[in-house]
Amino acid sequence: MTQDNLAQKNTASTPPAADLAIAADARALSEQLKAMRERLFPPASMKTLRAFSSGEAAKLIGVSDGYLRQLSLAGEGPQPETGAGGRRFYSLSDINALREYLAEQALAKGNAAKARAYLPRRDAAAGEHVQVISVTNFKGGSGKTTSAVHLAQYLALTGHRVLAVDLDPQASLSALFGYQPELDLTGNDTLYGAIRYDEDQRPLSEIIRKTYFPGLDLVPGNIELQEFEHVTPQALARRQSGQDAGPLFFARIQAALSTVEDDYDVVVIDCPPQLGYLTLSALCASTSVIVTVHPQMLDVASMNQFLFMTSDLLSVVREAGGTLNFDFLRYLVTRFEPNDGPQAQIVGFMRSLFGDRVLTAPMLKSTAVSDAGLTKQTLYEVGRENFTRATYDRAVEAMNAVNGEIAALIHEAWRR
Repeated sequence: MTQDNLAQKNTASTPPAADLAIAADARALSEQLKAMRERLFPPASMKTLRAFSSGEAAKLIGVSDGYLRQLSLAGEGPQPETGAGGRRFYSLSDINALREYLAEQALAKGNAAKARAYLPRRDAAAGEHVQVISVTNFKGGSGKTTSAVHLAQYLALTGHRVLAVDLDPQASLSALFGYQPELDLTGNDTLYGAIRYDEDQRPLSEIIRKTYFPGLDLVPGNIELQEFEHVTPQALARRQSGQDAGPLFFARIQAALSTVEDDYDVVVIDCPPQLGYLTLSALCASTSVIVTVHPQMLDVASMNQFLFMTSDLLSVVREAGGTLNFDFLRYLVTRFEPNDGPQAQIVGFMRSLFGDRVLTAPMLKSTAVSDAGLTKQTLYEVGRENFTRATYDRAVEAMNAVNGEIAALIHEAWRR
């Protein structure tokens, strides 16, 4: 074998460098995800929200289906689309317009309590502060993003003005809202753009994006969020030498959110599954915290370490001047299988230990949630006709119970 042939053989058998191989896989996967999105959401490759039946609309507003029919026949309020057989369908924009109409009617009759029931937005003049809820856990796979996105959508469906913030560099929350970060975000358009330390910082209002859910806006995420973890130690070093006088890292998210808080009732933050500077800054900006827990012993043990570490780090933040006053801290049991004996034992153990700090309603494990996720959708987006009715109803009922309990805690914090 000649020397040239030997060299060619060695070159052919040498595997590519790890970074190049991984980059090639990332490009291939990105192209396939793009193609899937274009097939699922043509022609603009953007998600849209389905229409709701009159029964669903009535339930969301808090009136009877018969009353909605009366309004429609009388030509009062926004008029629904009529399908086959005279079935009436409402968009979420229609539902929100109906809320406004019914609230105005109630106020005209002097019934402020009923008006607030139709339109549950916070009253800043009455001292109702914006609720900033961080959904967090140390361990991936705890249902954190699933819980965050369903909570944000539920609150929007029930008439609240909501801002969802994707603080996880993996950007799963953004993906559920139809974004493919490496294609749709060009740089400096995540929360990092509003909390960075240099002259490229942008107002948060420029970063917020509307979604296909009326009343629900999004701050998308991608890998650039990780930059905050890298540059914060440098900023702390500059501060010690007197070169940086801006807000400390734990106050930066709070400062950014304060510039847009008049536009929202609730902010839902999907935190990264780690205790870094981003998570600590989110916790310091929060008025309330939801910790998701999968009821397995290893997950509970991991949560134990998470709580110890969080306590230690937050105590350092408090000593440095950070404010840590939560309206509520709750543990949410996720991916729960009621017929699983060991899981039931762990949930009972948690309830005996933490009492009412464990939400009464668990988020059930359901094929409906995972099947909806195959098309980057949530339970609130898919129609009942796509599933076995019993499976869908069971999953939605459980999800509504969880989110309704959290909504009640929000209203309680507003002293309603």
